[in-house]
Amino acid sequence: MDEKQEYYVRRRSRAVAIVVRDGKILMERVFYFGREFYTVPGGGIEPGETPEQAAIRELKEECGLDGRIVKPLSTVHKENGSAEYSFEVEVSKDQEAITGYDPEESTENPPLKEVLWLGLDEISEKDRAFLWAYGLMQVEGFFEIIQGWGDEISYPGANKE
Repeated sequence: MDEKQEYYVRRRSRAVAIVVRDGKILMERVFYFGREFYTVPGGGIEPGETPEQAAIRELKEECGLDGRIVKPLSTVHKENGSAEYSFEVEVSKDQEAITGYDPEESTENPPLKEVLWLGLDEISEKDRAFLWAYGLMQVEGFFEIIQGWGDEISYPGANKE
């Protein structure tokens, strides 16, 4: 990727899809920036494409699923002028998620390693933080889950000596 392409990719807006089935969230296990983490399907918005179209396209590319937008969840505006859009997306129950691809990434060692359905109790607090920014609390059922957690303060690493 040349310098101009790299600048474009860093600065362009992104769209992500939040898909929930039976109380579990469709997540991707990826390896970027020297670390493995879980995230939701999504990626860069192409020229002439709406954020909604990008979210649906990325879901198809990365997870092999056809979906429809239920509602917008959040928009985060970045200092560089780009934005990140998230949408609640519905897929029919007869579709099975597969580990797809990212056409902008290397096929030799792709960063997308696996797609899977995870409950909140299976996702690290760090990776869950991104779900809150994407508006997961607005997806039916998740506000009630959070209400049941109680008031205990949890801060990973706070008690390390």
